[in-house]
Amino acid sequence: MKKILSGVVAALLCGTSAYAADVYEPPIEQPIIEQPVAVEAASGWYLRGDAGFSLNKLRGAHFYQGSNANTRDFDHADLDNSYTLGIGAGYQINNYLRTDVTLDYLGNADFEGSTTGACGVAAACTSRDISSMTAWSLLANAYVDVGTYGSITPYVGAGIGGTNVKWDKLKNTSCETGNPANCDPTVEHGGKDKWRFTYALMAGASIDVTCNIKADVGYRFRHVMGGNMFGYAQNGGPGSDKGLYLHEARAGMRYSFGGCEQPYQAVDYPVEQPVYK
Repeated sequence: MKKILSGVVAALLCGTSAYAADVYEPPIEQPIIEQPVAVEAASGWYLRGDAGFSLNKLRGAHFYQGSNANTRDFDHADLDNSYTLGIGAGYQINNYLRTDVTLDYLGNADFEGSTTGACGVAAACTSRDISSMTAWSLLANAYVDVGTYGSITPYVGAGIGGTNVKWDKLKNTSCETGNPANCDPTVEHGGKDKWRFTYALMAGASIDVTCNIKADVGYRFRHVMGGNMFGYAQNGGPGSDKGLYLHEARAGMRYSFGGCEQPYQAVDYPVEQPVYK
């Protein structure tokens, strides 16, 4: 009898263990979705180079005339258009603000002016005054990038600094108004150069070429204050110009040392291995 009961108990225990083993299942570990971590857009130092066309507007010119030192405006004063070349270095502070320092060269621009009045050969004469100028500008600039649309980023900016305007010698020839062949000898006035206060306003857009090279096209207005133009010679001069308005269409490139923007990086979480019992 005892053997029979022992066999029954053993059978029950074995069945219970088998049933428990069949019922228990280890938890299934769900895969962890890796969340991307955004890397902030690259910022840092950049170099730039620009070239452009400058529409030059001379605001006027005047000079001292005669021993009584009366100031006289040129009846006509015109400055030809020219070109600009520039280099610079800057820093991209964030996605919306950047600053740079630029050095620009304004190519040779010819000046032609005239006055009327008495001269040595006649009571009514017209003068022809010719010269030319070049200039170097050093400006500190700040820009606001107003947003990026695809690969295009419009911007506005302003700058402040100085411009060294260098005038060549001025040649003055006065001829009888009714007889242009009857002229005084040509008088030469030594040219002057001087640093002048300058401010600038800019607007344009940058275009992504690669991840660290941008093309830049835009417009810049520069106001160069007036200053010395030429010296005294034979009872005439010195002379000064009243300043320059420079309207520039420019194109250039910017190279960023910050490198390319890093792609989204996934965070690796350790995957817990399932536990079997």
